[in-house]
Amino acid sequence: MENEAFLKELLDAVTVSGAISLGSQAVKREMEGCADEVITDILDDTIAVLNPQAEKRILVTAHLDEIGLVITTADENGYLYAIDRGGVIPQTYPGHRVQIHTEKGIVKGVVNGARELCRKEKLEVTDLAIDIGAGSKKEALELVRPGDTVTFDAGFEKLSGGRFAGRALDDRLGVFIIMEAFKRAKAAGAKNGLYCAATAGEETTKNGAYFTAGRVKPDLAIVVDVTYCTDYPFGYTEKDAGAVRLGAGPVLCHSPIVPESLNRRAQEIADRRGIPVQYEVASRLSYTDADKIHFENGGTPTLLVSIPLRYMHSPSEIADEKDVEGCISLIAGLLEEM
Repeated sequence: MENEAFLKELLDAVTVSGAISLGSQAVKREMEGCADEVITDILDDTIAVLNPQAEKRILVTAHLDEIGLVITTADENGYLYAIDRGGVIPQTYPGHRVQIHTEKGIVKGVVNGARELCRKEKLEVTDLAIDIGAGSKKEALELVRPGDTVTFDAGFEKLSGGRFAGRALDDRLGVFIIMEAFKRAKAAGAKNGLYCAATAGEETTKNGAYFTAGRVKPDLAIVVDVTYCTDYPFGYTEKDAGAVRLGAGPVLCHSPIVPESLNRRAQEIADRRGIPVQYEVASRLSYTDADKIHFENGGTPTLLVSIPLRYMHSPSEIADEKDVEGCISLIAGLLEEM
């Protein structure tokens, strides 16, 4: 996989929704050398721009924020407690190592993994006690403050068969893809105004998509996010939205918010470039930034391109390098030809 160092840098950053500055800085460092300009805003939305003078504008987004926890308090024994940011699964936390992002740096911790806690019928986020080694409330709050964010302490790992695991591939993998596609489209001489945006807040409010679409005012938007695979036990099935397999290529969506003419155009470009494509089906909204961007600026035609993912919102999500390359190639083609 090309430019793996950039992907690792993105995945190492702590970017819980509402606190994405570390990821934003990584994107800015990567893109300043190849974009005509890089725009940021108060939310830390980060937009790489090519051909800002062009009449037609294409906005491509992938969200930089990840799910996580936010510290609220500590008890008298020094255990920390938190609330959720985004769609966390409380059952995935007991016994896991976590990292807390503070003003002074990362503080390491472990979530209470007692058997009795794991047996609880309805486990809530507020049941999770985080042990950082502190012996009292005073000691804990000298190290960590309410408002500090918490993520799993799980890094990038290569698996067999070109597959890899990491925390929050949803959707920093999408950010990686759109920035690499930007570079390829530029090298190919793309003439459109290109605005590739790493957005804030998708997991919580979608405010980043709102800010970005309002600023760019695109003629066309392409949203890149992850989607559920149907090829593993106890996950989504083909009956839910269609068959999506790891390694079988980018996923287009038959959705009420995606004009079928855009899907057909994307399919034509994929066929011409030899990129395998899969399809999923949505009943209503997509639960991505597309749902917000589609309704902005009097209506914005929006295409959704998704990355197959296993174990979404868990400590170790799994993706396939073939899908990453397919998505980069397809997005680059769309930027060059649409």
